[in-house]
Amino acid sequence: MQNNPQDHSTPHQESPFKGKTGIRRLMNAFGYSMDGFKAAYQHEDAFRQEVWLSLFLIPLAFYLEAEALHRILMIGSVLLVMIVELLNSAVEAVVDRVSIERHALAKRAKDIGSAAVLLALINLATVWSLILLG
Repeated sequence: MQNNPQDHSTPHQESPFKGKTGIRRLMNAFGYSMDGFKAAYQHEDAFRQEVWLSLFLIPLAFYLEAEALHRILMIGSVLLVMIVELLNSAVEAVVDRVSIERHALAKRAKDIGSAAVLLALINLATVWSLILLG
């Protein structure tokens, strides 16, 4: 790989947290994940709404008379929405950390993240409709 003479960035530094291994790494990762859930719930209205939706839909998937595969698809589609929302929120946070000024690339990044959430929601509606109506 050839160095770019116009690249004036500092050399890549590894995170000091990357050296952990074994059970310590797993415990740290779990803690960071819980921090992420708390932050998303506290700061992201859409994630909070999706949590409440999941608290309704996931038990409903068990209550309805459906085959195991259908339940898996129903619950998976709910979890997919939440996963995509978390990733979208992370992208938005990073974009805002870099700059809160209006910029075409910032808008593009946020719009693409929003489009991903929309597709996950369409997937949820499609899966549930096909199973319940089909």
